[in-house]
Amino acid sequence: MAPPDRLERVTDLLLVLLAAARPLSLREIADRVPGYPAGAAARRQAFERDKRLLRDEGVPVLVEPLDGDDQAGYRIDPDAYFLPDLGLTPEEQAALNVAVAGVHVGEPIGRDALSKLGLAGAGPGRARPAPLVDVPAFAGVPALPQLFEAVRRRSSVTFPYRGERRSVDPAGIRFRGGRWYLVGWDRDRGEGRTFRVDRVDAAPELGPAGTAELPPDFDVDEAFGRDPWRFGHGDETAVDVAVDPAEARRVEADLGAGAVVGRLADGSVVVRLTVTDTEALVLWVLDLLDHAEVLRPPEVRAAVAARLTSVATAATGAEA
Repeated sequence: MAPPDRLERVTDLLLVLLAAARPLSLREIADRVPGYPAGAAARRQAFERDKRLLRDEGVPVLVEPLDGDDQAGYRIDPDAYFLPDLGLTPEEQAALNVAVAGVHVGEPIGRDALSKLGLAGAGPGRARPAPLVDVPAFAGVPALPQLFEAVRRRSSVTFPYRGERRSVDPAGIRFRGGRWYLVGWDRDRGEGRTFRVDRVDAAPELGPAGTAELPPDFDVDEAFGRDPWRFGHGDETAVDVAVDPAEARRVEADLGAGAVVGRLADGSVVVRLTVTDTEALVLWVLDLLDHAEVLRPPEVRAAVAARLTSVATAATGAEA
């Protein structure tokens, strides 16, 4: 896959900084925004150019101190970025109406926004001029506007996902690696879950405002930061991993009881993970040393075996 061009990268950077609930270090930004160089110096130079471009366009990129080695974190204050009440005169409203009519983004968002601003002729059922430009809205993620609205209203939401009906109390929307994710409390499984928005199969159904009920200690960023194997761009693969009694309790606490699909008499558990990044899953399994074993599918078992062989070969070569 070709790396994203700079315009796409800067757009992704803007979205990531707007969605951040706290200042992000450059390392965290590079993890979430595709296209930054691997080397620290080159990555810093590219980021500084992108930050300068955003500021030149009037985007208030804030720099705040962080504890630890990173020292500086970055974010965009949504209150300083998004447009307040415009207070337009009738003549200015008419001009804005003409501008919005000239571009159609695939949904009545512009018309609805005009209606909320009180523009005459912008309500439902009113005739609109033919657009000069027709751009598909939210290509690949048609569920995103409704999910943003669910988070804003604190509404419970239901939607079909991977062939199942899911009922979720949404906590936040996050952006990583060119993808949008919904983070929330899965009512059916009784645990925090992350859902890739482009894999929501149909329009979400929102409950009344205020119906979302999150645990008091629910941390959306902590929940989103777990399970790095979910954030790849590959097809979803169900992977079963057996974990022995020494690590079973900790793994179950980290993943949630809903991930457990089998329990053995000796205290071992079998967890089923939805994987789109096999490399990240392999690293997680290896971190468990000899306490975990991939049971299926064969290609993921082979990936773990190949990594172990590589490590052993490198160690042998170093000793020689």
